[in-house]
Amino acid sequence: MTQLITTELVELDRNLGNDPEAVIRHLASKVAATGRATEVEGLFADAYAREQKTATGIPGGIAIPHCRSAAVVEPTLAMARLSPKVDFGAKDGPADLVFFIAAPDGADQAHLKLLSKLARSLIKKDFTAALRNASSEAEIVELVDGALADKPAAHAAAPAETVAAGAAASSVPAGSATASADSTARTRRLVAVTACPTGIAHTYMAADSLVAAAQEMGVDLQVETQGSSGAKPLDPAVIAAADAVIFAVDVDVRGKERFAGKPVINAPVKRGIDEPAKMVQEALAAADNPNARRVPHFGAEEQAENEATEKGEHIGQKLKKALLTGVSYMIPFVAGGGLLIALGFLLAGFDIALGTKANDILANNTLFNLPDGNLALYLGTVFFKIGALSMGFLVPALAGYIAYAIADRPGIAPGFVAGAVAGFMGAGFLGGIVGGLLAGYIAHLIGTWQVARWLRGLMPVVIIPLLASIVASGLMFLFLGGPIAGITLALNSWLSGMTGASAIVLGIILGLMMCFDLGGPVNKVAYAFAVAGLGAGSATNQAPWQIMATVMAAGMVPPLAMALATVLDKKLFSLAERENGKAAWLLGASFISEGAIPFAAADPLRVIPASMLGGALTGALTMAFNVTSQAPHGGIFVFFAIGNVLMFIVSIIAGTVVSALAVVALKRWAVKKTVDTVEPVPVTV
Repeated sequence: MTQLITTELVELDRNLGNDPEAVIRHLASKVAATGRATEVEGLFADAYAREQKTATGIPGGIAIPHCRSAAVVEPTLAMARLSPKVDFGAKDGPADLVFFIAAPDGADQAHLKLLSKLARSLIKKDFTAALRNASSEAEIVELVDGALADKPAAHAAAPAETVAAGAAASSVPAGSATASADSTARTRRLVAVTACPTGIAHTYMAADSLVAAAQEMGVDLQVETQGSSGAKPLDPAVIAAADAVIFAVDVDVRGKERFAGKPVINAPVKRGIDEPAKMVQEALAAADNPNARRVPHFGAEEQAENEATEKGEHIGQKLKKALLTGVSYMIPFVAGGGLLIALGFLLAGFDIALGTKANDILANNTLFNLPDGNLALYLGTVFFKIGALSMGFLVPALAGYIAYAIADRPGIAPGFVAGAVAGFMGAGFLGGIVGGLLAGYIAHLIGTWQVARWLRGLMPVVIIPLLASIVASGLMFLFLGGPIAGITLALNSWLSGMTGASAIVLGIILGLMMCFDLGGPVNKVAYAFAVAGLGAGSATNQAPWQIMATVMAAGMVPPLAMALATVLDKKLFSLAERENGKAAWLLGASFISEGAIPFAAADPLRVIPASMLGGALTGALTMAFNVTSQAPHGGIFVFFAIGNVLMFIVSIIAGTVVSALAVVALKRWAVKKTVDTVEPVPVTV
């Protein structure tokens, strides 16, 4: 096994910068300089992205930035003793001891256990004091090697991945038949699970901190660490005897159903390091409170926990989260289907979309019986049909995953069915949104029913999908589908009535709609309007093709503009946004407006108005220049289907530049006023 740390990986009493970004970059460069990583930037980006998810500073003047990265060749530790200190987000102030843990994506278990052991050692005051007093790099390496080789303290860890304290660490084992009745009566028992996204440092440090706090309070606490080096599940008997459970996690708990019915305290993993005593006290209080939140009986009541976790969110935030979830799962159908349709047009011609031509070719021909010996026609038809079928899932997928965001897995089937009903009734995207919300909330409501134990297993796989599908789809058929279809038709008729002399005004309106919510319902109404009329276009009636070109060009502007803005002034954007900006070039060129969503979610009052300004300009220009598109998707990659392609590109560039300059100007001069509020903890989809 290679040595994890060497003297070349140690910096003593150096000024490495004023912020975590500079320190992490410097340590990443040291790792790469020793040949343990293939590149600096890739390693730095992975480590800093992890830092932005959860600050790695912990009490005691310590920080442990860490990551798994494809750039890492072998597991490595780099250490810096900083002068001056740098703030890594710990509550008690900046850090002077920084350990950078770099693990390969496929690190072996032995190395991961050593890295985890080091993280645990850093909460020991004698170890950190020795690090601060070390006079040379060699002494630091010797101290670290000693920490990795020595057995951990009694309260810090056991050889297995389950950690115990209190009665379990005393001379009389918890649950022992020899323990006195009086001792058993006084002992409070808790169980906990700790887990972080990387599973190397915070997972184990939180476990040790909780164990140490519980031991001081005379509480029997046993912890299951769900980390990278594996996990040994808690004994079911230990869970059954526990008064309450603590989840100190940043990711989903594996096997959460084992704790069903137990009072629960749920918090980010870092709180287990910063405030372990408070979490133990809260768990004890929850155990004594008959109304305390409990781990739900899975899946029938799974949403009860989500509701409690999101208690502080108002209805608008919950709806937005559900809609964005639906859109995010819908994007692959749009991107893949649209590009396949464009490729089909390239090979088979645009008339493949007319009437039943595609179906007839596929029904009467095979690869070994080509239509008139035309391989391109047959393959183009295959690509077109696959793309069309993919696009046919847009509304059901949108509705299904909106319902999933509200009711978790039991909501998926009712949502898909309600979305299919919306498509059948002509209610389009608006119907899909309404159907998904209905299915999700109905499934969530049914999931809160108290049912007999023998029926709980059937709830998520049979009862909830069946009843929610009947109710949500029934409401769509009987009451809602028709009116929503009427609204969609009225919108389409209103937009169609603005063609001709008002073409430029129509272009501005479509541009504004495409950029207003970046893939949301308003955007989709404009897109659906364009796609629905595409088949009516012809050499003598190019208005539907002009509308399609306008919608596509305007929809490309927001992601391209955000990508350009991150180049024009990098300092105005976070590292994560700059990384998103690189991807936004391709997403924008492909006509995936959702590529701008990360920017809009972080700063909607600047990004959305700037995007709408450029989108309106692009929409007006494409209409003014009579640009046409016979492809419903694909962006610049379907240039062969664009009429007047040069002006199509000019219009997009003009809108992109205007939006990019606008967002840069707004970020520079339209500054938010600072208020004394606590930032909400971000939630991951």
